Amino acid sequence: MTLEELQDIIATRAAASPDESWTAKLLAKGSDKVAEKLGEEAIETVIEAVKGNKAGLTSEAADLLYHLLVTLHANDVHIRDVLSELERRQSQSGLAEKASR
Repeated sequence: MTLEELQDIIATRAAASPDESWTAKLLAKGSDKVAEKLGEEAIETVIEAVKGNKAGLTSEAADLLYHLLVTLHANDVHIRDVLSELERRQSQSGLAEKASR
């Protein structure tokens, strides 16, 4: 599955009833709560990485990617725009890119 395919699934589920879809239920709480959930998943991902728990990290990374895409959806940002930004940055070193911010 690609990130674009997952984003399409999220868009479809966002249109469902919050009683039938976790995605719709999460989005119904508003973009602030969606972003808060993304932060929680990021912290859980870090914890599993620090513990060296490969299975836990894999699971939390999947949750993190999902919640990132829901956050992008809530803010009307498409993953292809994020991927385009990464592609743009690929033409320079990470150090040069950071210095340009």
